[in-house]
Amino acid sequence: MSKRETNTIQPQTAIQESATSKLEIIMGVEGLARLHDATVMVFGCGGVGSNCIEALARGGVGRLVIVDRDVVSASNINRQAIAFHSTIGRRKIDVMADMIRDINPSIDVVAFDTFVLADNLEALIEHAVDASAGRIDFAVDAFDTVSTKLAIADFAQRSGLNLISSMGGGNKLHPECLRIADIHETLNCPLSRVMRKECRRRGIHHLRVLYSCEVPVPTRARAGATRRDRSDLGTASFMPPIMGQMIAGEVIRQISGVGVRAANGSHLALARRSGSGRAQGSARR
Repeated sequence: MSKRETNTIQPQTAIQESATSKLEIIMGVEGLARLHDATVMVFGCGGVGSNCIEALARGGVGRLVIVDRDVVSASNINRQAIAFHSTIGRRKIDVMADMIRDINPSIDVVAFDTFVLADNLEALIEHAVDASAGRIDFAVDAFDTVSTKLAIADFAQRSGLNLISSMGGGNKLHPECLRIADIHETLNCPLSRVMRKECRRRGIHHLRVLYSCEVPVPTRARAGATRRDRSDLGTASFMPPIMGQMIAGEVIRQISGVGVRAANGSHLALARRSGSGRAQGSARR
């Protein structure tokens, strides 16, 4: 074959790849189908929540329910997936919904611009279930208010809702210390300590959480600041995103059934309330 003829040979046509090609390799067709059919509800679009939601959208989850009442501020830019100078002042749920749809235009997004309190939690979840084809397969608590976290945990225990709750990432610098565990097995986390005490008091026997076993970095409050200002609480740019990604990983593994132990392979879905008014948990295969 001449040199001229060699140079005219065309390379083989590359295999056409889609946004889910790489996911299918590791999750398989069935695992990816389970993710596509799933609904995940995420409470909070802050540092942990926004990064978790982004990973869930990229990971093939078919429907996302997002809840937040805040707007993007300049102080969010160091850690939140939705925080840019161009988004300051916009509602977090609006920026988050735009990002989700830009990642996957076919994804179903249900957004609630509301504060979540113990008094309105059950009604909110009922609305979310009704707007989500009648079921929620997994919930993520990415709020930082103890009373709200406890209300979500209590509801999850009573209803059978599969839940993972984020603990504190403030004043932490070592992501290798992050662990997924039951709340009653946590240590070195101030928020977990409060949650453990309140869970025992309220009879919440199990709560799956992501926490850091790292001893917090010592800091000082700003001169003249009140305790409520929490001016002694700092956040590294990388900790909340890693936490959000780790939680998304746990959710994706549980829903897809890929990468979990056989004993944990099943997962619950919160379905529409029955005529008796009790929330039902149904196993997904």
